[in-house]
Amino acid sequence: MLGELNPCGGGDPIPLLSEVLLIGRRGRCDITLDFPNISSHHCQLEFLNGYWRVRDMNSRNGIKVNGERCEMKWLLPGDRLSVAKHDFEINYTPQSDEPPPEEENPFEMSLMEKAGLVRPEKRPERPMAPPAKKPKEIILPQDESEMTDDELGLKFLIDLDDEQGGAS
Repeated sequence: MLGELNPCGGGDPIPLLSEVLLIGRRGRCDITLDFPNISSHHCQLEFLNGYWRVRDMNSRNGIKVNGERCEMKWLLPGDRLSVAKHDFEINYTPQSDEPPPEEENPFEMSLMEKAGLVRPEKRPERPMAPPAKKPKEIILPQDESEMTDDELGLKFLIDLDDEQGGAS
């Protein structure tokens, strides 16, 4: 036996007999919790490197460890695991002198990578934006009689902008 889950509201302890255990409402789960707020495949317990780790299986009501909602978390002896609103205390003896591995950053990988649908690859770096171009300088003739209609319209807009204090 690799440990046990003790229901916090009373009840018989649930032995943890194998290294991977599926918890859910379905009868095919390793640990069946027959409650309407438990998903059919709610979460999974894995015994890795001498420690238990829990992982949510995209359940509707989620999991919490010591009151903190999480997707995946290493469990230490005495931690409180909430599956939906059903609380358990996990009891076991770690089989390693090393501390459990550090928690992964959930934002470090894409959802496709988390689901195991794609292999993690080095993400391409974002290309740098090209340097801003200097605006083209427009030189208008001094004598308005030599200006085209477009140039006269532009001069009018420039003069109007100057009168208004150069708001653009």
